[in-house]
Amino acid sequence: MRITCVTVDCHDPASIAHFWSEALHWTSPHVSESGNGATTRPPEGGTYLEFVRVPEEKTIKNRLHLGLNAGSLVELEHELTRLQTLGVTIAWEEEFPPKVAVNYRNVILQDPEGNEFCLGGGESPG
Repeated sequence: MRITCVTVDCHDPASIAHFWSEALHWTSPHVSESGNGATTRPPEGGTYLEFVRVPEEKTIKNRLHLGLNAGSLVELEHELTRLQTLGVTIAWEEEFPPKVAVNYRNVILQDPEGNEFCLGGGESPG
């Protein structure tokens, strides 16, 4: 068994799929004719993201979210700036003991519809 996709509930599948395509440098999204769904995938194929229109508002913290890695701490700063221009907001930053924090950061972000995801950078504590 393997994971083939991660599905995200949202109000505007086309818009949020375009956001994630840009954020991840993936292929242009495929949007269903009805507009009720969209997908985006990496250029090399594999696991993809699916976005499905739902009527209800997001009201609580996600119970599952994506964890991304930017590379170095310098690359993390660059990616944070780039993602903010795409509509990301910073929710909070995880706190680590000083010995870890000097080499690693993990920032919890929200996409334009408020779905949380993590962006880490530096030397992972393990």
